[in-house]
Amino acid sequence: MGVLLEVKNLQTQFKTEAGLVKAVDGVSYHINEHEIVGMVGESGCGKSVSQLSVMQLIASPPGKIAGGEVWFEGKDLLKYAAHGAEMNHIRGSKISMIFQEPMTSLNPVLSVNQQLSESMQMHLGLSKEDARKRAIELLKMVGIPAAESRIDDYPHQFSGGMRQRVMIAMGLSCNPRLIIADEPTTALDVTIQALLLELMKDLVTRFNTSLVLVTHNLGVVARYAQRIYVMYAGRIVESGTTKEIFAHPRHPYTVGLLKCVPRLDEPRNRKLVPIEGLPPNLVRMPPTCAFLPRCPYHTEQCKQEPWPSLTTVRDEHQAACFVNLEEKNLGINAK
Repeated sequence: MGVLLEVKNLQTQFKTEAGLVKAVDGVSYHINEHEIVGMVGESGCGKSVSQLSVMQLIASPPGKIAGGEVWFEGKDLLKYAAHGAEMNHIRGSKISMIFQEPMTSLNPVLSVNQQLSESMQMHLGLSKEDARKRAIELLKMVGIPAAESRIDDYPHQFSGGMRQRVMIAMGLSCNPRLIIADEPTTALDVTIQALLLELMKDLVTRFNTSLVLVTHNLGVVARYAQRIYVMYAGRIVESGTTKEIFAHPRHPYTVGLLKCVPRLDEPRNRKLVPIEGLPPNLVRMPPTCAFLPRCPYHTEQCKQEPWPSLTTVRDEHQAACFVNLEEKNLGINAK
């Protein structure tokens, strides 16, 4: 299984009145072929911005991709102009994105058929009639009933869950090699969330594509992702296989996220433990570890030395922390 996407030292910044925000600060990761990878973290940690940077969808100004490399199919995508022909060809046909909020991502004045067919006519060279037939097939595939009659409806005529299904159909329309799903189940009830996640998993398997699942919920990626990257304050603080991270978390932030996840094998009266405090101000980042003020395990070394870089702790498992959490009884190990 080869590497499909490799991101090296990605840096994305935003100029604001308060100062320079380093939303993504030296992030490196890779996605293998036919793999589901979870990108996890609190709101504002940089997970969505990192994926938008891969697609070169950062609004400029105020945003700017300040450095790094994004290698896809042997080419560095950041060498292409953001709105040039090469990048426009890759977006949609090679890499597609399912955006966070279907309420605003779908154009309210265009029918579902128009929004689905446009990319297929552009990237696949289909005729108007063939694109319509393919659009109906996609709607059936994602479980929208009476697809033949609903294809000409407008977004406001669909429920939230149905709109998200349309977004998934759009993401699959040109048979991309990589799909980026940015919080694909936000604002949906848990039953619809489960249905959509199972649907995405089945479609990824059927189309032999790769999927990046961006979410704040570790419980979501536990079932679907093979590997996880945990982000905090614009950096990756832990990475590894899903099984390894759930069984042996090595960064206090990951431990905190895991303690926030309800578990069926715990007593019903067990209280979820929140992560105390707030994320740091990205304009005035501390010289030490950004998680230090919220960390219950910090040492004197953490207060004196710069934020550590990712270090291999076991096989493919990496963490950016001075503390050896294996020596502590955390009480969260996977069973």
